[in-house]
Amino acid sequence: MHEIEPYYKWRDDYVASEDEYSPFYATQYNEFEFDKQIYNYLLHPQWDSFGSNTLYLKVLFVDYDRGYSIIEFIGEWNDAINNDIMLLKREILELMIDQGINKFVLIGENVLNYHHSDDSYYEEWFQDVEDGWIAGVNFQEHVIKEFKNSNIDYYINFGGQLDELNWRTLKPVQVYKKVEEQLMKRLN
Repeated sequence: MHEIEPYYKWRDDYVASEDEYSPFYATQYNEFEFDKQIYNYLLHPQWDSFGSNTLYLKVLFVDYDRGYSIIEFIGEWNDAINNDIMLLKREILELMIDQGINKFVLIGENVLNYHHSDDSYYEEWFQDVEDGWIAGVNFQEHVIKEFKNSNIDYYINFGGQLDELNWRTLKPVQVYKKVEEQLMKRLN
């Protein structure tokens, strides 16, 4: 796992540690020391911690004018023991929502599994974004099934082309537009 880096090809467009509105503003990274781990597995030092022992993230892009954020995740999403959604909501998402972000693209191809607790923080997040949306992109099939079995798919959109989006070949605004297009088709 230490070789899996967060996506870095958009760094010319956005760097969370240089964004004064970002929860990770002024974060310093040590490229020579592995300071994060999930269980016994070391993580690449570029991943960001938000308080969970098993789930890490990287804010890849934020567009304050259009009100969207693209966030990549790695690890085990565990609401049952660690209450990851509460930590994510309080430490990251609320700060972004306060800055006008109401559309969230969650990239989950490196999320290994999901453990359910309850849906109250998902419901709260869903209500906070009002006219926006939350989309899960490229989560693994068994993880989506775990989310769906817990009815979290009521709050986070999964499925269809969102599960197979070749997002690395696109610029951030193209990813946003493709996700939004899929969600608008579902509404119509």
